[in-house]
Amino acid sequence: MKKNLMIVSVFLLVLFSVNGVQMGADRITGKHFVTRSEVISTEGMVASSHPLAAQIGIDILKKGGTAVDAAIAVNAALGLMEPTGSGIGGDLFAIVWDSKSGKLHGLNASGYSPASLNLDILKEKGLERMPFYGPIPWTVPGCVDGWFTLHEKFGKLPFTDILAPAINYAENGFPLTELIAYYWKISVDRFKKYKNFQDTYAPSGKFPGKGDIFRNPDLAKTYRLIAKNGRDAFYKGEIAKKIVRYSKKVGGYFSLEDLAEFKAEWVKPMSANYKGYDLWELPPNGQGLAALQMLNMLGDFDLKGMGHNSSEYLHTLIEIKKIVYEDRAKFYADPAFNKIDYENFLTEKYTKERLKLFNSEKASRKLNVNSAPPEKGDTIYLTVVDKDRNVVSLIQSNYFGFGSGMVPDGLGFCIQDRGALFSLDKGHFNSFEPRKRPFHTIIPAMVTKNGRPVFSFGVMGGSMQPQGHVQVLLNLLVFGMNIQEAGDAARFRHGGSSQPDYGVMRDGGIVFLESGIMPGVLRDLITLGHKISTSRGGYGGYQGIWIDWKRGVLFGGSESRKDGEVIGY
Repeated sequence: MKKNLMIVSVFLLVLFSVNGVQMGADRITGKHFVTRSEVISTEGMVASSHPLAAQIGIDILKKGGTAVDAAIAVNAALGLMEPTGSGIGGDLFAIVWDSKSGKLHGLNASGYSPASLNLDILKEKGLERMPFYGPIPWTVPGCVDGWFTLHEKFGKLPFTDILAPAINYAENGFPLTELIAYYWKISVDRFKKYKNFQDTYAPSGKFPGKGDIFRNPDLAKTYRLIAKNGRDAFYKGEIAKKIVRYSKKVGGYFSLEDLAEFKAEWVKPMSANYKGYDLWELPPNGQGLAALQMLNMLGDFDLKGMGHNSSEYLHTLIEIKKIVYEDRAKFYADPAFNKIDYENFLTEKYTKERLKLFNSEKASRKLNVNSAPPEKGDTIYLTVVDKDRNVVSLIQSNYFGFGSGMVPDGLGFCIQDRGALFSLDKGHFNSFEPRKRPFHTIIPAMVTKNGRPVFSFGVMGGSMQPQGHVQVLLNLLVFGMNIQEAGDAARFRHGGSSQPDYGVMRDGGIVFLESGIMPGVLRDLITLGHKISTSRGGYGGYQGIWIDWKRGVLFGGSESRKDGEVIGY
């Protein structure tokens, strides 16, 4: 008996020794699941989904640039280095804290549909839903105008300095990271019939793999034009003319007027209070309101008492998500085309009324969601804090993995396919109309307390984003996790409230669970009526920076599921 106990003891000692680096570090420095420590600095910080891009942001800050200058530089670099999810052919949203005025600002730089395309034309083409590829789902790219609108209000350095690092990498090349190379290959296979795409992103007929050097001289030329001639180069000048010329060649509907008349819009962020903290999101046409609705509905639940990622906790969040996404699918759309007061969705009366649909003992099987948009998409998120404590929370996307797959001649970037999110149901709030902005998935977030920002963050990834915002925030505010732990903790994603076939939620949808959630929890959720999948992907991409005003310190966390990095100085 003693001999057996000795053998077991030796086995455990060896086991702990073999895993000592991870397990010991976990027990000393954080939760058992944490992948690394937080990044901590005092002067400034950049969090991005690509290490080289994050370093560019830090260099801009050290050069005397503002948080906005750094954010634009990082975004430009990501448009080159992570074109699978971003680029100047797409849209941009941002929340900015201006330390000088002590005010929060929201920017909606999402583009509208062409004036010459309408629902009748789409129906004549025999379309029952918007396509993802080709020229039909194009909407005017809002990114570049978003850059200049932000810079005019909060920038300092000239655009020649801001875009210089990205231009240098575009001309001289950079090595692909592992995850981006994976998605790159998928898209190269998908867009075999698009010659310009293949010439740009698979030169010499070969897609670049992990560690391969990639160059994009056409994008370098485009960036130089923008740096020299400003936004008009993109919306009125040589770039605009090339986009429209290409649109006509491939059967698109863009006109020079569509581009020239576009303008990003300053909007008032919306908020919900949770445990003394205010979460700020942008109003529709984005989906940030869903995160606020979920927080409001969760306000009276004892989530801490349930236990993190317990079956009771997950069931509660999933069912609340289903209820909120019913509103999302039906009502979230371009506010210029409807008379919905979205603040009403955050009232106590409306929240209590919707909570009547919640069942703590059973998973709901069907909720009418009416013409819901698709779930998938590719995006980049970044956040920057500078020495003056100006804060930028910025998200940017060309939507569905290189967007439409269509690269205008000689420009080096894809046009987005964000119009794929329109409904073709004439009676729907998000129905296609000329010069209308589609429902949007990308959402930046910021948290304030006592009138000052304390947390700038985002969780990219289609319909996962509001779910991710809520989970990360609860990890921090309810379960006391630090900035890195809050992103590393296992997540759920519920799919099925918004199906690509524009139907109702089908048979309760599917709950996707990461491997860190205990097997007994899966069993209990199945007993409650949930359909479970343990898919390895689709749980979003997190970046976050926490501001400790009392000590003058910044804490950063970066998504362990991505290639990104936080850098401070």
